[in-house]
Parts: sequence; C-alpha cells; structure tokens
Amino acid sequence: MTHAPETLEGWYALHQIYRTPNEALADDTARRGAAAALAELACPGGGGWTAAVPLIGSRADVMVMHFRPTLDDVGYAQRRVSAESLFARSTLVYSFLSVAEAGLYHLSARLAKEAEERGGTVGDEAYRAALAGRVEAELASPHVQRRLFPVRPADMPYVCFYPMSKRRAPEQNWYALSLDERSRLMNAHGLTGRRYAGRVVQVITGAIGLDAWEWGVTLFARDPLDFKKLVTDMRFDEVSARYAEFGEFFVGRLAADGEWPG
Repeated sequence: MTHAPETLEGWYALHQIYRTPNEALADDTARRGAAAALAELACPGGGGWTAAVPLIGSRADVMVMHFRPTLDDVGYAQRRVSAESLFARSTLVYSFLSVAEAGLYHLSARLAKEAEERGGTVGDEAYRAALAGRVEAELASPHVQRRLFPVRPADMPYVCFYPMSKRRAPEQNWYALSLDERSRLMNAHGLTGRRYAGRVVQVITGAIGLDAWEWGVTLFARDPLDFKKLVTDMRFDEVSARYAEFGEFFVGRLAADGEWPG
C-alpha cells in the first residue's frame, strides 16, 4: 500500500501577477498609493514579508509576493493591495496560493518500515509517537527553519516563480509509487539542487487542496542564468523526467523599497 509522506508547514504564500496599464502607472496619486501599501506590507509586525518583482519578458508587468504566518494574514495583504487604485485598475493575470513546505520523504519511509517490522500500521499510536519526536528534531534544524520561514535574500535580486505538479498518467503515476521509491527519487532530486547552494535559494510551497497546481517553486539568484542551469539539470533527474509537469514561468528582479511603482 502506498502512503503520503509526512510534511512540515510554515508560512502561507500568495503570488499575485498583474498586468498594469500605462495610464495607471502615469497617475501620480495611484503610484504613491500603491507604493505606500507595499511599504506597509513589506515587513509587518506579525511576521512575514511582501515584495514586488517587476517582470521581464512576460505577459504581465509585476509579481507581488506575500509570505505570512496565517491564511487570514495573507487575506489581509491581498485585500490591502486590491484596495489601491493602481491595482484595482490592473488585471490580475494569475495568482497562486500555497504554504511553505518541507517534505519528509526519507523519515516517512523509515517510520513506515518500522511500523511494518513491528506488525503495526502507518498512523497508529506508536507511529505517531515516533513521528512527534523526530519532527521536533527536524524543526530544530536551521535548514528546515529556513525552508518553512523563508527570508528575502538580500544579495539575490533575481526571482523566478513557477507552479508544478506530479503526473498521474498510466505508467507515470507518481501517487501509485511506493513511499520507498518516492523517497529514493526525491533524495536524488535534492542532490541536484544542493549543487547550486550559494548560487540559488529555493523556496518550495505546497498547494494541494489550495490551488490547481500542486507545488510552487520560487527561486532567488544573483545571476538569472542560474535559473536556466538549475531547472535544466533538474529536468534530467528521473523524478522530473518521468513525473513532473510544469506551469508558466515568471522571471524578474526584486524592486528595492519604494522603487516600484516608480
């Protein structure tokens, strides 16, 4: 029997992608209002952050990213932006709701094997007790904390965002694979990503039950060519080559505070 991996969740995320008409950008009052709203949302007192990313080579003009502790906090940020004249006069081309996620494939596979060996089942009392102790150790890891509560990298101004899902086609059904097999594939996939440590910061957000696509990937880099190199390398991994479906890519450069709309 196949099982879902355990996951850890952190901040909620909303990516809003707008096409903004020139007449709205030419309106000084609308620009000042939008800039004030973005400044207010940039570092709210309750935690999280908001950033604007003017897009390059896209059907849209700007991506606004919100990371917040709760779904209600994300809802407030969404309404605050929408209330401004500049955004009200813009077209929301795309939006993506998700939550920062750390998938515990290896741990889940090990706990499932332990349950089988003792004659128990996944999710029984012994399983949940073992999981609770190991999750506590995971949460103490600085690496996991960075994945669940991502900061905006100060020295990586380029941003790439795209949604993705796993295939469920005949002979290519990710969800029909055993947990051990999915763990093996995701471990190999992670090794590819680690080759770009220090060059690309990757934020994975889960969207199953929240959006049509299953995950969102937000990448930060100093050199935008690293997006091309990383995504190319990962597509040659077995997990991507056989089981991944990708949505539209949005690429741009983070706006400094007060820089957009300018």
